[in-house]
Amino acid sequence: MAVKKSGKAKQASATHASKVIESPDKTEKKPAGFPIVGLGASAGGLAAFEAFFSAMPADMDPDMAFVLVQHLAPDHKSILTDLIRRYTRMQVFEVEDGMTVKPNCAYIIPPNRDMAFLNGTLQLLEPFAPRGQRLPIDFFFRSLAQDQRERAICVVLSGTGSDGTQGVREIKGAGGMAMAQNPESTEYDGMPRNAIATGLMDYVLPPAEMPAQLIAYVAHAFGKKPHPISAPVPKAEDALKKIFILLRARTGHDFSHYKQNTINRRVERRMAVHQIEQPDMYIRYLQQTPVEVDALFRDLLIGVTNFFRDPEAFAALQEQVIPRLFAGKPAGTVIRVWVPGCSTGEEAYSIAILLQERLEALKQSYKIQVFATDIDGRAIDTARAGIYPASIAGDISPERLARFFVQDGEGGALRIHKSIRDMLIFSEQDVIKDPPFSKLDLISCRNLLIYMSGELQKKLIPLFHYALNPGGFVFLGTSETVGEFLDLFNVTDRKLKLYRRKEDLYGAHRPAMGSILPALTGDGAVERPVRKTPGESRPPLRELTERALLQQYDPVGALVDERGDILYLYGRTGMYMEPAPGEAGVNNILKMAREGLRQELTIALHKAAARKETVRQPGLRVKTNGDFTSVHLTVRPVAADFTTAAVPALFLVILEKAPEMNQEQTGPAVVVDAGAGVAGESAADADARVESLRQELRAKEEYLQSTNEELETSNEELKSANEELQSVNEELQSTNEELETSKEELQSVNEELATVNAELQQKVADLSRTNNDMNNLLAGTGIGTIFVDHQLRILRFTPAVAQVINLILTDVGRPVGHIVSNLVGYNGLVDDVQSVLNTLAPKEIEVLTRAGAWYSLRIRPYRTLENVIEGAVITFVDITEMKQVREALLESENLFRGLFENSINAVALHEMVMDAEGHPVDYVFLQVNPSFEKHTGVRAADILGKRATRVHPGIEKTNLIQTYAKVAGSGEPVSFELFFEPLQRHFHIGAFQVGKGRFAAVFEDITARLAAAKVDNG
Repeated sequence: MAVKKSGKAKQASATHASKVIESPDKTEKKPAGFPIVGLGASAGGLAAFEAFFSAMPADMDPDMAFVLVQHLAPDHKSILTDLIRRYTRMQVFEVEDGMTVKPNCAYIIPPNRDMAFLNGTLQLLEPFAPRGQRLPIDFFFRSLAQDQRERAICVVLSGTGSDGTQGVREIKGAGGMAMAQNPESTEYDGMPRNAIATGLMDYVLPPAEMPAQLIAYVAHAFGKKPHPISAPVPKAEDALKKIFILLRARTGHDFSHYKQNTINRRVERRMAVHQIEQPDMYIRYLQQTPVEVDALFRDLLIGVTNFFRDPEAFAALQEQVIPRLFAGKPAGTVIRVWVPGCSTGEEAYSIAILLQERLEALKQSYKIQVFATDIDGRAIDTARAGIYPASIAGDISPERLARFFVQDGEGGALRIHKSIRDMLIFSEQDVIKDPPFSKLDLISCRNLLIYMSGELQKKLIPLFHYALNPGGFVFLGTSETVGEFLDLFNVTDRKLKLYRRKEDLYGAHRPAMGSILPALTGDGAVERPVRKTPGESRPPLRELTERALLQQYDPVGALVDERGDILYLYGRTGMYMEPAPGEAGVNNILKMAREGLRQELTIALHKAAARKETVRQPGLRVKTNGDFTSVHLTVRPVAADFTTAAVPALFLVILEKAPEMNQEQTGPAVVVDAGAGVAGESAADADARVESLRQELRAKEEYLQSTNEELETSNEELKSANEELQSVNEELQSTNEELETSKEELQSVNEELATVNAELQQKVADLSRTNNDMNNLLAGTGIGTIFVDHQLRILRFTPAVAQVINLILTDVGRPVGHIVSNLVGYNGLVDDVQSVLNTLAPKEIEVLTRAGAWYSLRIRPYRTLENVIEGAVITFVDITEMKQVREALLESENLFRGLFENSINAVALHEMVMDAEGHPVDYVFLQVNPSFEKHTGVRAADILGKRATRVHPGIEKTNLIQTYAKVAGSGEPVSFELFFEPLQRHFHIGAFQVGKGRFAAVFEDITARLAAAKVDNG
């Protein structure tokens, strides 16, 4: 084989990601757009995500989308989305069903969901596997490979188990890129190590180094397209030939006869991995780096194979082919199967499982040999070990999984059962140049021929015909066919590509030995033997002779083992054997032998088994239908022609009917004297002696019969004990399987708990930071705070409260009423707190300490985010300075109020009234003193709050309003004299500003003074 299994697989179920493999002979439309990076992690994944996204460049967009799949607890709300937002400037979403994926965004799988990628959208599904067997990373990687093909990129990060390993194979088989975290940088290295063990990883790096490598790879592979090595020019063809030469020199395998499209894609992908632009440069790199030749060789062999791939095809194989392999063949026959290009062995084991199930249904013993070959030594080593990741559970029914697989160590890996493993023989073989196996009943060569040129296929199909037994079957991939060789094979199922060998009567396609043993890739064509004409074929003389002899000489025979168990019967045996009474099981010839044959047959079989030689017993008298028949008995050892493991000794029992001889033919009977040497013995004595010998013989026969019955009884008891032990063993095995299942569930729960624990640790760190901020905030404000519960027990307090109430750390948990306070004249704290808890109405009180400091005591209910009352909050705000200022203001207010009210002059306080344009139109009386009422005769109640134009009509005709407006606006005081006509008195008025838009007017009555001055003057 050269290129391992790839091909297109059908969906196993509606809830399972399809396994779609690259088909090189079909031109498929490549997905347009941007690469999708799937990141899979389990335990320890949070730190890996943080390192990965923290290393993303801050000054450029990666031009790809990131989808994060982590093992999450199904019943725990994940905070992963909030955590990832801290490490990246990209938009981060928790996936909703049907969400369209956009570049430069990150998408997080929600808890208790499987996620698949389809046509650029993320689809969420209910998990179908039990909790301990869910593999969400493999599930997503498989769908990503199908949808995005070469634009699919997978990254396997920290975690336990093997989830993601099968998905890596799918993505690499589709032409994508794979990357794994360096195990040394992980918290849990199970997942990365299993992925690396596949040998398919392109990069193994710490998470902090992955983004730079990803961006470089994407820019080279999808940004500026590298020089296409597939260009149909001589230079490109020469480059491919040089690559073939380097591969053949390094690996010994020739790829020049494989389809160039596949080779081109693999070479271009390797060039993108190393950011190499030109094919010539890559050839030089191959020459300088032999390890890269090995990596290219492995990439050319990449294929996706799994158990029971294409379920419909395997169902047809099970129903239409497997039963016909056993039909008409006696027990003990060897059934030989060849699986060329077996890759890591999944399909070879699948066929072995089908054969084993058929054996159990037939309840007969056959020898099964399955030869599985491949040119990839690493794949053969994996197949020989028979250990596979837990993800294979998605491809195998639970019944087969329980019957044919056992848990292998830690990490959830599964090992094929020894009974199946013993059927297979794995070896490295190149089907192109190495000799084939022969005498085969079935060849399963699926999805290998599609990678080979038509010329190579024309050489392999006749080779398969040569290797098969008459009537043998060929099982090909759904994209393959026997082509022009329909004269060599009958079509059993055209759709599923099942073919049955026909006889090549004239040897037209029979390969010469020289074409089987040497390599088939030489330049010269393989010569075919000359076609024979029908007249040249010879009749089967040997067959005619054997048939005639058997018709003339017709013995009865049985093939038995050393215990007498019948393996095969020949001829009409009813004259000498009859079924034994009791339960029908394995037929034993010793129990079935008729009277007269059983004893001699037992003795003869034991002798033949002990001496390994032929034993004959002629002239036995066998009772048949009330009469006796003369029979010659022969027991002959049979040399079994088996090529492998040792088989039990077999014996052929031959019963030949002896010819009846009359008295004339035989002559008179010869009487043998029983008492040889005793002379003169009378006839009566002789008869008595013969009778005695007969009785003695009869006694011995009875003794032997009794002994035989005792042995049979003991055998039955041993068989019963063995059945009980088998039953106990089955119960223990069932218990072990239950324990293994419980272990898997616990392992899964442990991974989920590790993820939850990492999230909770992050949350605790956030809460710790928030707590520190709150402590510093409370300490910085100097506000004393006490938190109490419903029983008024202290839950927490800030240091500033110690100045009011004598609290220390050990007081936490004590009732607040037990603590001595420094308050003077206030003992109602407990009652006030209880009142607030009962009424939920906040309360505020000013209290004084012994040190003379004033505090505002505020009591409020303590409410949670869910609006639940869980206690009360008591705060003490220092208001000493405010109290002092307030008292000073009160004192000043009292002083000036005394001056205002006791002044002998009339004082009035006014506020200006402006129009819409800001022009003064009036003023309002705000306050007047008693002297104003006395001098003006106007009561304060009649004018307060009223405009001057209403109190003094006609005042708008004077310039008084404008004068007052200038004082109220500019703040410059004025003084003037005014004759107040309603009172016929003269006043000296002084006006000054008392606030923006306000002014005060002081009226001094100067009427008398003016009158006196007038008298003096005149």
